[in-house]
Amino acid sequence: MDEVPDPREILIVQGRELNPTFEATLTAGGYRFASVPAASDAIARLAQGEHPRLILLDLDSPEDLEGLRRLMALDQRAPVIVAADPSESSLLIEAMHIGADSVLIRPVRREDLETISAKAAARASAGTEARNDHLRNDLWFVASSPAMLKIRRQAVQIAAVDVPVFINGESGVGKEVVARMIHELSPRSENAFVKVNCAALPGELLESELFGYEQGAFTGAVRSKPGKFEIADRGTIFLDEIAEMAPSLQAKLLHVLQDNQFSRLGGRFTIQSDIRVLAATNTPVQEAIRAGRFRKDLYYRLSVFTLYIPPLRERREEIPLLFRHFVAKYREKYGRAAADPPAYLLDAATRYGWPGNLRELENLVKRYVILGDADETFRELLDLARFEHRLAIDDSAAAGGQNLKTPVRALKAETEREAIVYAPASRLSSPPCTAVAMAGKSSRTRESGEALRDAGRGRGKLPRTARLGALRAPAGD
Repeated sequence: MDEVPDPREILIVQGRELNPTFEATLTAGGYRFASVPAASDAIARLAQGEHPRLILLDLDSPEDLEGLRRLMALDQRAPVIVAADPSESSLLIEAMHIGADSVLIRPVRREDLETISAKAAARASAGTEARNDHLRNDLWFVASSPAMLKIRRQAVQIAAVDVPVFINGESGVGKEVVARMIHELSPRSENAFVKVNCAALPGELLESELFGYEQGAFTGAVRSKPGKFEIADRGTIFLDEIAEMAPSLQAKLLHVLQDNQFSRLGGRFTIQSDIRVLAATNTPVQEAIRAGRFRKDLYYRLSVFTLYIPPLRERREEIPLLFRHFVAKYREKYGRAAADPPAYLLDAATRYGWPGNLRELENLVKRYVILGDADETFRELLDLARFEHRLAIDDSAAAGGQNLKTPVRALKAETEREAIVYAPASRLSSPPCTAVAMAGKSSRTRESGEALRDAGRGRGKLPRTARLGALRAPAGD
C-alpha cells in the first residue's frame, strides 16, 4: 500500500523567489513545503516518487499553463492549486478549464491554505476519484472506474519510455484518446502526432500513404510525396486498425521497425526513421494471428507494452460522468442552453449496453444538447434497446442455434432493455420516467399499459409488480 502523504506537505512551483511573507505564513501554519523554480523540476521530483499532498503553481504567463497540464497528468493524487495576481484573471479562468482543483488570488492567506488542506485530506481518505484531463484542444481523458484509472497510470508511466505500445479494445472505446495521452505526456509531445487508419485504404494505397512515393513511381504519380512516416519524424505515428493491414505490408512494416529506415515507393535512397509507433485494433489479436491475418512477429515487435481498453458496458459507473462531460462540451460548442441531464435519464443511460461505446454515447448526448428534451432522449434510449434486442434475435436465428455467442447476445440485450423498461420507481427521480414516458404516450390509460407491454417482452401481460413499479409516478425528491 502506498504511503499516505501528510496533508500539510506542499510542493510550490514558481519562477521567482518565495515571498518572505508567504513563507512565514506557511511556517506559522505548520506546513512543510519545498519550492522548485519551474514545472519541469516538479515533474522530475514526482517522477522520482515524491508525493506531496498539494501542488501550488504560480501563474505568471500563458507558458505556465502547459506546466499545469503536465503536472496534473503526472500525479493524480495531488490536487493542483494555482495562484495568480488579480490582474491575471484570464490565466485563472483558463487554468480552471484545464482542470485546476482550486484557484487562489495573491497574496495567499492562511485561511485559504487551511481550506485547501482540508479538501486534500478528504481526497486522501476518499481514495480514487474521477479524472478529467484536458490533453489538447477539445480532447479530454475522462475516467472514474478502477480499470480506466489504472490505464491512465500506466499511460503516464510508459509515456516517458520510448517503446511501442499496442492498444486493444472494441470500436469506440477511446483507443485514440489513450494514444494521444501517451504522446502528449512523452518527450515527443512538441512534435507531430500522425494518425493512420489502416482499414480505410487498400494495401497499395496504404503503402504509399505510409512511406510516400517518388515522381513516376506509378501511373498518376506526377510529383513526389512524403509519407506519414516522414511527416511524423521525431514524433508519434498511431496505426489504427493495424490488424486490417495486408500481410505483405505488415512484412515491410516489420522491417521498418527493425531497421529504423525505409524507402519511398520508386525511391533509390533510404530514409532514416526516428519515430514512436503506437498501434491499435478492435480485433481479438490472438484470433487474428491464428487465422493468419496478423503476423505474430509484428505483434511481438509492437507489443512491448499492451493496453486493453474495456468497453463502456464494463465500466458503467463512468457513464453519468461521461454524459455530463459531453453535455458541458457540446453545450459550449453549439451555444445551446441544455439543462443538466436528470437522474432518470442518467439511470437509463447507465442500464443501456452501449454497443457503440463512447462514440454512441457522445452522439446521443449531441442530440440531447441540440433538442434539449430529456424525455425524447429517454425514449430514444428505449428504442435503441429494442433495436439491439431484435438484432440479437435475428443473429441467433441466422446462426441456426449452432453459435452460442448469438443467443447469449440476445439474452444480454433483452436484459438491458428490461432494466430500462422495468426501472423500479424507487430508482427514478422525475415523473417523466413512467410507463407514459417509456411508451411515448401522454396519459395513464389502458392504451399506455398496452404500449408498455409492447415495449417489454412482447408476450403476455407484465407481472403486476412490474406494472406498478413502472406505471406509478415516483414521489418527488
